[in-house]
Amino acid sequence: MEGKKNTISILMLPWLAHGHISPFLELAKRLTKRNFHIYMCSSPVNLNSIKKSVTEKYSKSIELVELHLPSLPNLPPYYHTTNGLPPHLMNTLKTAFERSSPNFSKILQTLNPDLVIYDFIQPWAATFASSMNIPAVQFLTFSAAVLAFAFHMFEKRGEDFPFPEIYLRKYEMVQMKKIMEESKDDKSPFDEALRKSRDFILVKTCKEFEGKYMDYFSSLVSKKIVPVGSLVQDSVNEDNNDEITQWLDKKEKSSTVFVSFGSEYFLSKEEIHEVAQGLELSKVNFIWVIRVPQGVKNSTIQDALPKEFLEKVEDRGMVLEKWAPQATILKHKSIGGFVSHCGWSSFMESVKFGVPIIAMPMHIDQPMNAKLVEYVGIGLEAVRDDDNGKLQSKEIAKVIRKVVVEESGEDVRKKVRELSEKMNAKGDEEIDGVVEELVALCNNK
Repeated sequence: MEGKKNTISILMLPWLAHGHISPFLELAKRLTKRNFHIYMCSSPVNLNSIKKSVTEKYSKSIELVELHLPSLPNLPPYYHTTNGLPPHLMNTLKTAFERSSPNFSKILQTLNPDLVIYDFIQPWAATFASSMNIPAVQFLTFSAAVLAFAFHMFEKRGEDFPFPEIYLRKYEMVQMKKIMEESKDDKSPFDEALRKSRDFILVKTCKEFEGKYMDYFSSLVSKKIVPVGSLVQDSVNEDNNDEITQWLDKKEKSSTVFVSFGSEYFLSKEEIHEVAQGLELSKVNFIWVIRVPQGVKNSTIQDALPKEFLEKVEDRGMVLEKWAPQATILKHKSIGGFVSHCGWSSFMESVKFGVPIIAMPMHIDQPMNAKLVEYVGIGLEAVRDDDNGKLQSKEIAKVIRKVVVEESGEDVRKKVRELSEKMNAKGDEEIDGVVEELVALCNNK
């Protein structure tokens, strides 16, 4: 596994989630164009999910390196990823990942890269690299606003966040407080991993709409923040999309919403019913991806949906199971809105393709991302019930219609088009800055 002698070799270690390995891979692709050789290290099941994306064009400069996790009860190898993982096994997966650190150390010794790029809860990766005199840099796939907000809450408890547009509602604070309770120890993996990043931290963001949050986050962690851009796939070559494309081709321009809540959140039956009713009430065309956790027996889409829902929406609705070619759908001319959980990659894809967002955040960083959607002006949030935090079908329908159909949503539609044009005109400008920093770090080690 030797890269070319005249290149800088980088070992990348993303967290075991599609929302992490995907931007790591996109960063890898951009770096290979600047004469870097990349070793992408992850569990076999995660690597299988990206193999088709490492096309012949990249096969010599991006090598996939298997990291084997130890066997733990209830965590067979197909669960060595967050994609389809039942929520109650998340902490078990984190434990297994941490216990794989000796295997990572052996990989590091074998490959001896010039640099390690690691993710948000892997301080051990930086520790092993440092012991071998290999510089290690953290790459964070969250928004700078979320990072600044979260770190402020940990470091300056009781003080107001200096940017009031980013906040949590009462029902959203319950989850955040739980996370904070679990991270009382100053030596939490998140904090420790930040501190161990050499000189700077890479963040998947753009200065255009996150500059002030980048600056504040930098002041909190006393490190330079280097933006890497949106890292959205440039080209999409996916098979078996004919049926979806043909269905979309029959719809009018900007008349349809794409509905997806990511690969790591599973709507409850009650939530599915509220979303379904909201889509029905909106009278807007839609493509909806519904996922159920792996290993759930006798669970079908028909069981999850309200009775006769598919008959009621007839040809204006398409429901897909488990997976959809998201980028292919979002860039289709008939798509006029994205009903999204506001995962950061989905946020970036919406901006790149100029599609306004109907924000329906579910957990972790998504509520803050939803506030950013509204502040930047590229979408609106379908707000939950204030008292119990439950989804509201009438609110969902109202926001979908406003964003996609009504005249009052024209400002949102215009803003996302403008931001899309700016982002696409920039190309890979940010990557030039990343390359400069990485080369300097390797030269000075």
